[in-house]
Amino acid sequence: MKNKIKFLAYYLPQFHPIPENDLWWGKGFTEWTNVTKAKPLFKGHYQPILPGDLGFYDLRVSEIQVQQANLANDYGIDGFIYYQYWFGNGKMLLEKPAEAMLKNKNIDLPFCFCWANETWKGIWHGIHNPTVLMEQTYNGEEDYIAYFNYLLPFFKDERYIKIDNKPMFHIYRMQDIPCLDDFLKLFNRLAIENGFDGVYFISTLGPHSLVDNGLIYGKIGIDVFDRMRYRNEFLFSYKTVIGQLERKIKKKLKMTNEIGIRSKPLILDYSRGVSQFNVNFLHKKYIPCVFPNWDNSARSGKKSLIFKNATPNTWKIHLEKVVGKLLKNPENPQIIVVKSWNEWAEGNYLEPDLKYGLKWLESVKIVKENLYN
Repeated sequence: MKNKIKFLAYYLPQFHPIPENDLWWGKGFTEWTNVTKAKPLFKGHYQPILPGDLGFYDLRVSEIQVQQANLANDYGIDGFIYYQYWFGNGKMLLEKPAEAMLKNKNIDLPFCFCWANETWKGIWHGIHNPTVLMEQTYNGEEDYIAYFNYLLPFFKDERYIKIDNKPMFHIYRMQDIPCLDDFLKLFNRLAIENGFDGVYFISTLGPHSLVDNGLIYGKIGIDVFDRMRYRNEFLFSYKTVIGQLERKIKKKLKMTNEIGIRSKPLILDYSRGVSQFNVNFLHKKYIPCVFPNWDNSARSGKKSLIFKNATPNTWKIHLEKVVGKLLKNPENPQIIVVKSWNEWAEGNYLEPDLKYGLKWLESVKIVKENLYN
């Protein structure tokens, strides 16, 4: 198994009510609330995108996570990367599904965490009010030790993904952590004190200035992957075809790339768009990230980003190309990150839907089976 490519998929836990979401969005709010109210924004726009086999599940029901793990195992997903929300001073949100999974050994799938260390704002849900809902804070060594101690039972679980006896730990915005080097040294020291050989840190690709000055690559033994988000610096480059498309669209519609200001959706063709991502491996620590589909109009309305013409077949072609590139770079970590397993309000998922059924997952299975035949 050493040389085989592992497919890891982000996992969103926002499919159960919590008091904070009740307060901000209304009683009983979950990710499904936005999914079901989505409407087409242009001719041929397929919305709402609705779930298939698993239905409108509630992650308080343990059987759902068992079914998800079984699907992942059956179709070639090697593990879930649970988004984990620690805001500092012990404040967490949406932690219950992972905690339930830890206790339930019938959920037989490897997993790890991604610390989604970002302030929550209303703007991400398509509203005009940019009010801070929950602020991400960084409170120094004592708080970081408390965070590590919370993570430790997960790290010790036999299902937790480890590389060279190091628990894998993704950090969404590593560059935002004050005194980053101290934080990383602390987590490594605590891991070693608890029987590991350190922590296997994985960072998303930060702003180019941070990357270029060597801070991420030079200071830390980590692996870096791209991820689709709204920040200008790595969503589009004007040197790419996507950048040229975006510039034309913005000029025509007098629009901006900023989600908080944009008044019309930014619409791009999936196949043309993904051809610009993961084309070149930046260095030997690079891990590619792929996405099967993207249409977050359910969450962001007219401020959305939409990759039209995404189908299981175009997804399979995208995945095949990235796998081929990774095989030509055997010194890179043989890992592909899939965004995502179940971000339904962003139209970004592998789970069965009403339109295509299991075909998103079948594409993964086909690509994986072809790897070693």
